[in-house]
Amino acid sequence: MSIFEKAGIDVGYVVLGLLIVDLILIILFLLLFVQHSKMRKRYQTFLQGESGNNLEKSLLKKFAEIDHLAKENEKLVADVKQNHEDIQMAFQKVGLVKYDAFHEMGGRLSFSLCLLDNEDNGFLINAVHTREGCYTYAKEIIKGEAYVILAEEEKHALAQAKARAGSEELEQDNRRK
Repeated sequence: MSIFEKAGIDVGYVVLGLLIVDLILIILFLLLFVQHSKMRKRYQTFLQGESGNNLEKSLLKKFAEIDHLAKENEKLVADVKQNHEDIQMAFQKVGLVKYDAFHEMGGRLSFSLCLLDNEDNGFLINAVHTREGCYTYAKEIIKGEAYVILAEEEKHALAQAKARAGSEELEQDNRRK
């Protein structure tokens, strides 16, 4: 006597049930196989790439490009720092005063020009125009101070430069004189 007969189950139903389960498993297996085939094709396409290179070569190339860009970036940062240091020594502040040295006799052809760097070091040029010619004087400016006597126009040009006067302010100041 079999287990199925003791339980009162017909063996035909058991076999029929097992056949249905087998059929469902075969269908699931076929679906999984189709999905696996599609996934494998996409994976192969991904590895091949558009240009025929495999993924590893493409990744290595991109990493090399990233390394190159990082080096270039470091170089650019160093260049910017160097430029910033160089600019500190360049003349950044300008003061210009035009005036008539001999009051109504020579026109406004005389001028005082002051050029200073970021630390107020530089020079002042005073050009005095007369009927006989033009006389030019240069005076050194250290830390915003001149160690020689300055004329009023020179003092004004130095003050403009130290204050970083803009071009509109220079023009207005020159018109007032």
